Amino acid sequence: MKQLIPFAIAATMFTPAAHAEEAPGLSLMERGAKMFLEGILKEMEPAVEDLQDLADDMGPALRQFADDMGPRLSELLGEVEDWSVYMPPEVLPNGDIIIRRKPDHPMTPPDAPTEPAPQIEL
Repeated sequence: MKQLIPFAIAATMFTPAAHAEEAPGLSLMERGAKMFLEGILKEMEPAVEDLQDLADDMGPALRQFADDMGPRLSELLGEVEDWSVYMPPEVLPNGDIIIRRKPDHPMTPPDAPTEPAPQIEL
């Protein structure tokens, strides 16, 4: 839905310019393409208005969500070093959400030494 909004805004910006200039020297293909685009714009106009109303309704709730969850999400992003080693989240029947580690990525703590500890004589 977010991908549709910029297209619709750009299309509505260019609509008055398309009606203002009727170039008599347009070829049949150019006139057909112009009529096609104008038809699409007319069809999309109610959807764009509905999307604008939806954005107006959801705007305050989304801002509140971002204010509440923003710091917590950034904290979580700081703790996880590599998201590619995890599988997509899974919602269990009881509502719990688990994120499993991929089996081909063994769990190694970030502070684990890469070489064995030296042996000492007792």
